[in-house]
Amino acid sequence: MDMPDVRQRRATISVVLPFRDAGATIDAALSGLLAEHDPSREVLAIDDGSTDSGASRVRAWAARDPRLRLLEGSGSGLVAALNLGLAHAQGALIARMDADDIAHPERLSRQRAYLCAHPELAVLGCRVEAVGGGEGLQRYVAWQNTLLTPEQHAQARFIESPLCHPSIMARRAVLRDVGGYRELDGPEDYELFLRCMAHGHALAKLPEVLLAWHHREGRATFADSRYARSKFGAVKAPYLTLAIGGAKVALWGAGQTGRRLARELAAHGVHPSLVVDIDPLKLGRTVRGAPIVRAEALDPAKHVVIAAVGARGAREIIRPQLEALGFREGHDAWFAS
Repeated sequence: MDMPDVRQRRATISVVLPFRDAGATIDAALSGLLAEHDPSREVLAIDDGSTDSGASRVRAWAARDPRLRLLEGSGSGLVAALNLGLAHAQGALIARMDADDIAHPERLSRQRAYLCAHPELAVLGCRVEAVGGGEGLQRYVAWQNTLLTPEQHAQARFIESPLCHPSIMARRAVLRDVGGYRELDGPEDYELFLRCMAHGHALAKLPEVLLAWHHREGRATFADSRYARSKFGAVKAPYLTLAIGGAKVALWGAGQTGRRLARELAAHGVHPSLVVDIDPLKLGRTVRGAPIVRAEALDPAKHVVIAAVGARGAREIIRPQLEALGFREGHDAWFAS
């Protein structure tokens, strides 16, 4: 059996870590990243306009550890800071971290080893532990942690973002080829993942919990309007349109989630020809001019199904029905939210 190339096993890693006013958390974040005495990694800490002690703490760490570099950002936001980090990165592999998260000491080495052993993968995350954030975040992370294989990530991509952004390691060449992070009125990380998959790149996740994902009051996930639920729909709609590929669409879900998605798809020229709902009281009504019908009206020879339902457990009810009708998830059937 051929042995892996030693140079590949030691591929260099650049950790891109933007921060702003992270004086209370940056020490713990850097401690986890720099715990392994690995000379083939660098940490790029990008100061995005801090006014507290965060930058001085990073300077103190950099004076002790030459693997850490402090970059002065423009204070113009996360995307600019991320792209500044990418521009200065020297590694073949780009890892992400936020300044209030804590990485397992072996996270980076495990991800590097897996990516080097699986050249077909472009982006690799890990399971994470959600710290704070409430019941909704806990459910989201529990769902996200069920996705491990490239197939699972691809099938689930229009439900929610399938990866925790601060957990990822990606090939620098892939990020360069797809154009890096984009400034947009929406979640930049989710859009990047959708763009990577639209270009045919595979995403996966390690089964180990290797990151404590902290959510505190004021974090952008909760405070920034770009991460509002409505903005996620606007980001996914063009990529869902690409996945449909001009086929005739049947929308499963006449409730609020389905109607919202129908509006977003209409902006890209996609108009469902019929709508499925299990509520008999809705039969005979219309959604944006499409009749509401029973599931038996679906035909895999005629339709691509988009199941857009918000009720907990609804996907588990719909999935076997679609399979019984001959639909294949990720091919002619997609779940979205």
